[in-house]
Amino acid sequence: MAENGAPVPSSESPAIGSTMGQQTQVTSDRAGEQNPRGQSGNRGNSDNLRKRKREVGRKEWSRNTKGKNTRRDDATKSRRSGGDEKPEDAAHPALPFSQQEIEDEERRPKAKVAVMMGYSGTGYKGMQINVKEKTIEGDLFAAFVAAGAISKANSNDPKKSSLVRCARTDKGVHAAGNMISLKLIIEDADIVKKINSHLPSQIRVWGIQRTVKSFSCYRSCDSRIYEYLIPTYAFLPPHPRTYLAKKIKEIAEEANDTEGMSSRQEEVAGFWDEVETTSVAPLLAELDVPMREAVLKAIHDDDPSVTNADVADAIEQTADDQKHDVDEAEEAGEESSSKPGQSKFTKAVRAIKAAYMSARKGYRIHPRRLERIREVLELYLGTRNYHNYTVDKAWRDPSSKRHMKSFVADEPIIIGGTEWVSLKVHGQSFMMHQIRKMVSMMTLIVRSGCPKERLLESFASPKISIPKAPGVGLLLERPVFDTYNGHGAENSGRSKINYDDFADEIKEFKQREIYDRIFWEEESSNHFHVFFTHVDRIRNDQFLYLTSGGIPRASRPTTKHMEASEAGRKVEASTVGLEADKTEVGDGNAARVDSEDEDADDGDEAG
Repeated sequence: MAENGAPVPSSESPAIGSTMGQQTQVTSDRAGEQNPRGQSGNRGNSDNLRKRKREVGRKEWSRNTKGKNTRRDDATKSRRSGGDEKPEDAAHPALPFSQQEIEDEERRPKAKVAVMMGYSGTGYKGMQINVKEKTIEGDLFAAFVAAGAISKANSNDPKKSSLVRCARTDKGVHAAGNMISLKLIIEDADIVKKINSHLPSQIRVWGIQRTVKSFSCYRSCDSRIYEYLIPTYAFLPPHPRTYLAKKIKEIAEEANDTEGMSSRQEEVAGFWDEVETTSVAPLLAELDVPMREAVLKAIHDDDPSVTNADVADAIEQTADDQKHDVDEAEEAGEESSSKPGQSKFTKAVRAIKAAYMSARKGYRIHPRRLERIREVLELYLGTRNYHNYTVDKAWRDPSSKRHMKSFVADEPIIIGGTEWVSLKVHGQSFMMHQIRKMVSMMTLIVRSGCPKERLLESFASPKISIPKAPGVGLLLERPVFDTYNGHGAENSGRSKINYDDFADEIKEFKQREIYDRIFWEEESSNHFHVFFTHVDRIRNDQFLYLTSGGIPRASRPTTKHMEASEAGRKVEASTVGLEADKTEVGDGNAARVDSEDEDADDGDEAG
């Protein structure tokens, strides 16, 4: 998701295309020739290009020739389905009405309007219209047609209505307030009610506001406010048996920072010891020593002395025991209590993981921990370089810099036995995955006992791997139009755009369609547990910038790291089918760590 949905540069003019075409032809023609010094290829091409540069002039050459970075950015933007500022020009299906129906329809005037709406992204492939997928705009446009707000002649082509979106949210991302601007037929006083009657309950139009003819909700938007909901157990330190926890302790000792690290973890210092004593030890006591070690390896994957072969032997042994129990039960004419695949090993792992999960959900954040979260969030304020918080951005790229107005953490609330905290960020614009990576970085710093100054170091030139937090907790609160309200609307006599006019409706909708869905999804699938557990267990150095050694201790993110991370996630999700048990840790595929993210297709941010 791209979070800011930056507009795609316009296509090359004929002059530029012609120049580039000629340049390509010249390069091709001379590819195999020898230059006067007997050197082939590149030198001859360079001489020819310098000659062409003299012919067209320096300024014209600079204007018409794209650099490597520009070409790369254009290709990236092209892959991301086009810009948000341009009217929707995706392929559209055939007209759903006959020619006679179109001719018989009365022609009515259209007006440029701003449509304020909210939606739950669950079950949708994002905001942007796509005829091959179920999208928010697809349902919204169909409702406009059904309500008579768009004529039958224009019913298959959003481009004819000049549709522009304010923020493009991705798959599964919610919005309490978003906007599109376009031309609609709004003569009917009940047009909003009619449109909503053709929409599912998880999409609502709050209001339709007449605007000036030149209004574009994308260009006129000054800033955007996002909310991210996260369970407070995400701020617990890594379990002491995990790879990351061991490295944190080891490197703190090397850097003589043991005392400092301990002070930053003081309020959670005894959490895991208490869980081990009260919840886990009684379950382990029921197992023999080989089984106990194999179970702990399956859960924490931290002890190199316990190999995968040990786990396999434990599974095989319990499978034989299970078969023996079943055979005895059959001989006695009794029904076996064992289920297929439910070996003693599997049951033990599930029972212990369930104990850990129960302890996490019972955690209540300490006031000092919450204050530390707020201290780290404050470091995002102002203009920073976020090249590490998105994809395909270089540190020297000016567009990597973004301005944050505020980033706050509310007081925690308890929902269904789990404590949650709401994070709200107000920024001028955002890039793809930026918010989820900002939340992830802050959370990793707090839970690792890392110095908060590490956040400031992440804005410098060194490349580090920041995983994106689960998309399930993200929602667009609302866009802000202060400049338009202060000048454009006031000078033209149009009403101001104000989401506060619909505050009661939005509040009720957020609770019913967004908050309840987020809480239910986390309760059933444990996205945050799966995400942070996987980060803690990755056995390479890409996240060691969270230790006392700082960024120099972390390996630069590479394709090898990405492949290893993905392979580890698959192993974790497939280990004896444990993550498939919804009563324990949920679907192992529900949340994953991506050191370098794929395109905006998996629930990341809006524009």
